[in-house]
Amino acid sequence: MKHLRALFLLVVFSQMPLAVTGQMKVYVEYRPRFEYRDGYKELLSEGASPSLIASQRLRMSVSYKSDGIRLKVTLQDIRIWGDEQISSSTGVFGDEGSFDLFEGYAELRLWDKSWVSVGRQQLSYDNQRLLSGRNWNQHGLSYDAVVFKTHRGTWDIHAGTSWNSLSATTSGNTYPSERIKSLNFLWLKKNLGEQLNVSLSHIASGVTETDSTNAMNFRQTSGLYAQFSDGTLSVKGNFYYQYGENQTGNAVSAYLMDVDAALLLGRYTGGAGFSYLSGNDGGDTETDNLFDLLYGARHRFFGHMDYFRNMASHTGGGGLSDWYGFLGYKMSDKVFLKNTTHFFSLAETNQNTPESKSLGMENEVELKYKFNDWGSLKAGWLFYVPTDSFRQMQGVGNERFPNFAFVELTISPNML
Repeated sequence: MKHLRALFLLVVFSQMPLAVTGQMKVYVEYRPRFEYRDGYKELLSEGASPSLIASQRLRMSVSYKSDGIRLKVTLQDIRIWGDEQISSSTGVFGDEGSFDLFEGYAELRLWDKSWVSVGRQQLSYDNQRLLSGRNWNQHGLSYDAVVFKTHRGTWDIHAGTSWNSLSATTSGNTYPSERIKSLNFLWLKKNLGEQLNVSLSHIASGVTETDSTNAMNFRQTSGLYAQFSDGTLSVKGNFYYQYGENQTGNAVSAYLMDVDAALLLGRYTGGAGFSYLSGNDGGDTETDNLFDLLYGARHRFFGHMDYFRNMASHTGGGGLSDWYGFLGYKMSDKVFLKNTTHFFSLAETNQNTPESKSLGMENEVELKYKFNDWGSLKAGWLFYVPTDSFRQMQGVGNERFPNFAFVELTISPNML
């Protein structure tokens, strides 16, 4: 009932005339997805059975803006179809959906073209390599933070900070060591004409040494992102270097680089790219060379089969190299077909990895149909051809043919 009351209050709030000079918008997104998982995220042994699931995301967002303030509240409900459980109080089945506040923040004008944003909000910068909304995940990702934003000429400057706690404690600042306790960043973007822009970023991410101690170590990430597009040729790339200390206090020296180029020729779009995430070679045990992706996107970059989500465990700390190519065809104004092929290998080998770096090939076919301004349908089929090294890392020697298929409907009308 509390979920229904919260939704009712949001609907009532959306109908209130806050101010005659302000602008209010109500946005709803409904996104069901049906998935056939036969080796998705992990190889299945020959005797295992594939999984067929349906999930959905329902979001309702109310935003308001005037000359000096912007407000946004987004509620979302995430559920797997059929995820009911027996109620302890009534003894009958009831919903076990995840109803939560996805966004809830205020932006206040400080002076001309300068704002400060306070609360739960999405942080999405450049190609979302380090800070992302992770939209493939039905839950998405938002951040509790304070962000200063200003625009000066051809420059955009953002500076943000956060401090995370599990509860309203009266002493101590412990926090799970696998999560970022304090996230601090500076982002500067420079527009160099209509075709080229460049961004500089620095992130200081602090984690506690253990779950029960207050001591924190900070990993520093600095780098550059650039994007060029003239309507026919599009080129983008980034380079980020990490230093400072990892969670255990060891020195960090790691890097990540991406290069991507695409060419538009009539109805066809073709391109290729390379991504390299450094890893540990087992030599210098005092220095951590594995790049930490922080809160960056995974599904978008390292294959949609999602085998490489946690680099420490999914690559044995060896890092990852990815060569890929893609070809898209615009069948009509509403239908687009795309095929992408990845070739994966370890960046380094160590005592936790096989001797051979080759990990296999993934192929992805996706079809998108935008049937209306407020609706689209996307379908995809993916398969993976593993190597013996990949089988060894997955702990499966005789696997089923790894493939994954999905159909996703997105309906997102602006209601007000």
